[in-house]
Amino acid sequence: MLSISSSIANINLFKRKIESDGNWSWDTGIFVGRPFKISYTSSSILMADAWKERANGVPQGCFLLAYYDCDPGKDNLQEALLLRVIEPAELPTDKDIVSSMVDYYKDHIRTGNTKQSQLDEYSRYEFGFSGLRCSILGSFYLDSKKNLRFGADVENFYAAHNYSVIKPSNEILGLIANYRENSVPGGNGDIRIGSIRYSSSQRFNNDIGDIPVYIQAKDFAGKRTALFGMTRTGKSNSIKKIIQANEQMSKSAQYQLDKQNESPEDILKQFVGDAPKYPIGQIIFDINGEYANANLQDEGTAIFDIYQAKTDRYSIVEKDGFKVMKVNFYNEIEAGFELIKSYPLIADDTSKYMVNFKSVILEKPYNYDSDYSAKTRYDRKLSVYKCILKAAGFKCSENEKVTFSVNKELLEEMDIPDVTSQSLKAGISLDLATEWWTALWDSYDSSVACNDYKQKKRKEWADDELKALLVILTRKSSSGGSIDRTGYLNLRPIVTQHTDKSQTPFEDDILQALRQGKIIIADLSSGDEELQRMYSERITRRIFRDSMNRFTNARPNNFIQFYFEEAHNLFPKKDDRNLSQIYNRLAKEGAKLNLGLVYATQEVSSISSNILKATQNWFISHLNNEDEIKELRKYYDFSDFSDSLIRFSQNTDKGFVRVKTYSNSFVVPVQIDKFGK
Repeated sequence: MLSISSSIANINLFKRKIESDGNWSWDTGIFVGRPFKISYTSSSILMADAWKERANGVPQGCFLLAYYDCDPGKDNLQEALLLRVIEPAELPTDKDIVSSMVDYYKDHIRTGNTKQSQLDEYSRYEFGFSGLRCSILGSFYLDSKKNLRFGADVENFYAAHNYSVIKPSNEILGLIANYRENSVPGGNGDIRIGSIRYSSSQRFNNDIGDIPVYIQAKDFAGKRTALFGMTRTGKSNSIKKIIQANEQMSKSAQYQLDKQNESPEDILKQFVGDAPKYPIGQIIFDINGEYANANLQDEGTAIFDIYQAKTDRYSIVEKDGFKVMKVNFYNEIEAGFELIKSYPLIADDTSKYMVNFKSVILEKPYNYDSDYSAKTRYDRKLSVYKCILKAAGFKCSENEKVTFSVNKELLEEMDIPDVTSQSLKAGISLDLATEWWTALWDSYDSSVACNDYKQKKRKEWADDELKALLVILTRKSSSGGSIDRTGYLNLRPIVTQHTDKSQTPFEDDILQALRQGKIIIADLSSGDEELQRMYSERITRRIFRDSMNRFTNARPNNFIQFYFEEAHNLFPKKDDRNLSQIYNRLAKEGAKLNLGLVYATQEVSSISSNILKATQNWFISHLNNEDEIKELRKYYDFSDFSDSLIRFSQNTDKGFVRVKTYSNSFVVPVQIDKFGK
């Protein structure tokens, strides 16, 4: 195995010597051809079959180096253009060659490169050449201090005939794939993710050997990372490697969050050298349950198995070893109501009465204790809301009661036994409260007391928010009317997410654990798509709001990494321009809040362009249709791989990925290592 970290610092990329024939030879690789066209972005190379054979082939997508044949003493001319092989290129003589070949074939002449070949020496020589088109990824050069640098463009180029093209040696290939501007690959903060792989066919793989590819964990902290590919091509395996990299980096954290006084300048600094200042929190939305539970594809290892000591698992249903993600809707008023509003069938309901219901504010007023009017109106809304919960089937304790104020005239007009000023002050049961509120709505428009109140106070006894709640409770859109709305029945699918036990909101527990640098696995495999969307959005919003509050109040944020599988089921669609959508906000604003996003899907074309444009790290495996490839071509140099990505097999090429990370200037083809301990 090539030791990148121990050898890369001593590599001389421009070491060469003059042979007896007057030509240059390189220690950096094997000569394979010469350019006959060159520009700032591409080059066409002339190659001979003998040169290709000596180099053990030149596969599509492989790296080549084009050296300018200058005097070694001229440092200003010492540079190497980095090329990537794309496809065959037409030679100026190709038409004549093809015509000659056809004529030979017609004459039944043996044209193979064997002793039995009947071709004349000149024709055999001409037939042995072919062209390759390459893209130019940039150039390696020496700066004023003789340090190796890479630029992602070509500052200048000379006549094509002055260049020699080299297929890099293993040592140089390791340098190319792992080049770092200011650090040594494989050092602190790096983790091996796999090895160089050029093609699906592995005829010459032994010649290449195991050339490790490292990623910088810093590339993922607070950044957006996409993993695209068909099912069973290694997306989950790659995600686990990223989790592993972040956890390894988190171990070297220097401080605990909020444990010391920091100046505003210090708060902005997130790293001490290659180590993060604070532990990194990671939360995985586990759609299929493969991160929280051991499974065969990981040979008995799952994220939870490896990091048990610092991992908390949550589930939608009661399971041994898991904390349950449920809410006591009667105690956690705001959290429960947000959960109701985020439930997809309710969130997507545009009927007027449901829109009015979702517009109700159940946050306790800041002046609740000092303003009698604010207290009165809030208590009335809260009592009706709890009655709605009871009617919808949310189980409550036997001593659950509500208190609210009603003027004497209205109480006397309603004349419901057991509902008096004294009983309301002490608290009445939800059943009794439901009876009273239903009777009130049935007679509200004709109520003498309510009409007198309106004339005296110049406002309704029941404000718009209270009316919206009464419509849900009674299922009647108008006072005194008949049942014409589904009302509280819309809430019944959410009953399973309620617990009558007293507990702190689970998202607050999750947030606290993430701030401590723990790994959270939210096992959503037991829920349908609606529940998965609801919980992922709810938790994400809670973390995002807390991070934004810390940011605006000059308090530090540690890095928190989000992981989403099957992102096409959760994220906004391609044409969704709503930037207030939480995942769009996470992509656009997450960087300044130290929130990282890692998402995996089969469908590049389904993801919102707002998210794609903000993505810095890309892992691309096999895709099976042109729509996905067309979308992918828009980003970086993935167009170089468009043919191979759609052609390769998801069965035989698992883990064969094209990787572009934040610190790399170009895409590298990698065989991802299998995840394990």
